[in-house]
Amino acid sequence: MTAVCNESISDWPTAGFPGVRMNPDTLLPVVVDEDVLEAALADSVDPADRIMALLLEGQAKEAAELLAEARYKDPESFRLRIFEAEVHRATNRFDRATQLLRHLISEVQGTHREAIVHQYLGRAYFVSGNAVAAAESFTKALDLRVAFAADASLIYSSAVALQRARNVLELAS
Repeated sequence: MTAVCNESISDWPTAGFPGVRMNPDTLLPVVVDEDVLEAALADSVDPADRIMALLLEGQAKEAAELLAEARYKDPESFRLRIFEAEVHRATNRFDRATQLLRHLISEVQGTHREAIVHQYLGRAYFVSGNAVAAAESFTKALDLRVAFAADASLIYSSAVALQRARNVLELAS
């Protein structure tokens, strides 16, 4: 894994795992402290964490194989279902990623998990070049996170992502 070295990384939103932050330009997670990431992975028994690490390493095929095995053992896992969409996003199958996430939204609607899914859906839209849909999803994620009094780091992550999508829209007009 290659860790990013940048003095302004401390302003980057956390990405939900030690040693990983969200790049505010690409809205993708990146390793910022490889030692911290490796230590957290060593302590983890959750296959979703290893899948995430494989995606960060650019090893989508290996991530998909591990995901298939993990989903067989735990087909209802929320995190694994999110990472199924992430594997599709990482392999540029954006239609499939967004389809899975929209389906998942219908299952978790009205819960705190809905904000999580909207955040991932916004990322999939953003990376695919659909800044309008990304802004809509990030807005929904931000609104839900505020409504559910989510952790400040999650609210910040949604706010940064929404602002980035709006900036892209502004530059396009």
